[in-house]
Amino acid sequence: MRGGKRNGAGRKPVPIDLIELEKLCFIGCTDKDIAAFFGASVRTIEKLRKKPDYAEAMDRGYARGRISLRREQMKLVEKGNAAMAIWLGKQLLGQRDVTPIEVTGAEGKPVKFTVEVVDAILAHKKKA
Repeated sequence: MRGGKRNGAGRKPVPIDLIELEKLCFIGCTDKDIAAFFGASVRTIEKLRKKPDYAEAMDRGYARGRISLRREQMKLVEKGNAAMAIWLGKQLLGQRDVTPIEVTGAEGKPVKFTVEVVDAILAHKKKA
């Protein structure tokens, strides 16, 4: 017996095809997208994710999608796309842009910052 107290009460189960589910996850669909595709509720998709077969299909689909995207990004790097090479370096290798800043005082001498000086600068900034 499903649904309410009467036989046949409640919404009928929505069939979710595992192959289609994996394909949707491959292209990065959200739970809302998947629910709309199958004509189900987001809550139904969230519940299915707790079932091993569905969770495995979804995980596999999302993983394949990430791998495919990385492959295409690497192709761009191999073709000489500098922007993609820089971005991947930052994402995968922890590289970052560093902009050195030099502060000099009178006659090129170093400026000494103390906590009091920084507080005074910030206080002046707030007034402006």
